[in-house]
Amino acid sequence: MYRIGLGREMRAIVPKKAISWFGSCNISRYMSSIPFATVEAEKICGSQPAEVHNLVQGKWIQSSSWSTIVDPLNGEPFIKVAEVDKSEIKPFVDSLSKCPKHGLHNPFKSPERYLLYGDISTKAAHMLLQPQVSDFFARLIQRVSPKSYQQALGEVSVTQKFLENFSGDQVRFLARSFAIPGNHLGQQSHGFRWPYGPVAIITPFNFPLEIPLLQLMGALYMGNKPVLKVDSKVSIVMDQMLRLLHACGLPVEDVDFINSDGKTMNKLLMEANPRMTLFTGSSRVAEKLAEDLKGRVRLEDAGFDWKILGPDVQEEDYVAWVCDQDAYACSGQKCSAQSILFMHENWSKSPLISKLKDLAARRKLEDLTVGPVLTVTTEAMSEHVKKLLKIPGSKLLFGGETLENHSIPSVYGAFKPTAVYVPLEEILKDKNFELVTKEIFGPFQIITDYKANQLQMVLDALERMHAHLTAAVVSNDVLFLQEVIGSSVNGTTYAGLRARTTGAPQNHWFGPAGDPRGAGIGTPEAIKLVWSCHREIIYDIGPVPHKWTVPPST
Repeated sequence: MYRIGLGREMRAIVPKKAISWFGSCNISRYMSSIPFATVEAEKICGSQPAEVHNLVQGKWIQSSSWSTIVDPLNGEPFIKVAEVDKSEIKPFVDSLSKCPKHGLHNPFKSPERYLLYGDISTKAAHMLLQPQVSDFFARLIQRVSPKSYQQALGEVSVTQKFLENFSGDQVRFLARSFAIPGNHLGQQSHGFRWPYGPVAIITPFNFPLEIPLLQLMGALYMGNKPVLKVDSKVSIVMDQMLRLLHACGLPVEDVDFINSDGKTMNKLLMEANPRMTLFTGSSRVAEKLAEDLKGRVRLEDAGFDWKILGPDVQEEDYVAWVCDQDAYACSGQKCSAQSILFMHENWSKSPLISKLKDLAARRKLEDLTVGPVLTVTTEAMSEHVKKLLKIPGSKLLFGGETLENHSIPSVYGAFKPTAVYVPLEEILKDKNFELVTKEIFGPFQIITDYKANQLQMVLDALERMHAHLTAAVVSNDVLFLQEVIGSSVNGTTYAGLRARTTGAPQNHWFGPAGDPRGAGIGTPEAIKLVWSCHREIIYDIGPVPHKWTVPPST
């Protein structure tokens, strides 16, 4: 029987220096009671650090050196990661190089592997459905990317449902082909989805399970051989998930898993020359990879995501709650987080801002509804607020202060949920636009308002933005929806009174638009777009017409 010590209920969290978030750890060596696992989330601590290994050519290996990950809540070293350096990448290069361009399987080669991956998905989905296993991953996610238990468990749930969606015959349905009659008897053209063969996947820290697992399985379903790199701060989650997948029948040679710094991974990519690389993360790194890899990339990079409140004011409490969730859940560390809110003047006259302020004030470190910001320091966020407040007419609506009574290490951010008002006219000025639309990957948003005759100014602002991931148009006014949707481009846009920018489940496309390199995740369309290409086979078997003769040259 599986057992996890803390059960399903979220216990109180009191971060203090030199004390693990889950309390003092047991000095005796521990082993998880879940068969595939090598750690127990609540027992990871300084005196009993967890270890993260690499997987290559079917073997779990260490490296010549270890990097140390500190607990985001108290700064205690608590995870050791075997990071591969530039001199140790050869086994990974060789492993990818052994995979042919036509992949590990395709419609004409080893088609039984489509069924194999349907079975693996079935078993893995069943495993994640077990309360002890879902709790294990939710708590492990909390340890390395602190977020509320509900948010962490939601990530596990989306992953489980995704695997459930691709159980049984659903993997082979991804490779569905089509045929078109030819010009004469014996001629037919057939279109097939074809793998790339050797591929790479690079994913960030904020969704340690959902993003890498969904992209990894999509790559495998279509017949590719991937090498997976997850941000080392959180890679322990996929270390454990790969072990679960092996227990569910995943061939150990099908996936390589590497821990390294960015320069080492870049060297690996340049030497192994994968046919396609999926990158989720910052725009700066995305553009460098696109150049280095000569465009053989799919990108899901930064998202300065907007929300527009239309003229019809209703359900104020609900709309305020969704705005709070979109801007501040996971401490704003979602690529889909609400970055800017455009309020129609009718909403400006409502108590929306005061409701947002009250909702933000409910968030506290004790239950991780606000927590460490892993890529932006407190000083950087404070400085950004100061710069914004120099813009004429701008003002601090709430927040703008450091979290109190915390032990979050200084390399991370500790900031209260914050909103800064900037007038729309000032946002559109060239000297301000870049500053105002700078993505802050933390609990921060810009709020502005517009008059009924200023909608075109809002649409002009949307046109000037560079990242087009998620968006929300909160209105049930059909004509208003048509105008905004028809004048914008964001790849995942929610429309209607209940529209949001975050919380993408596994049942619809999630990804940017407006860029031919854009990646999607989660759906059959996304998997086919990202992890396969089109191949046309034209059969022309005859017969040659009776009494055919050689025609004149042309």
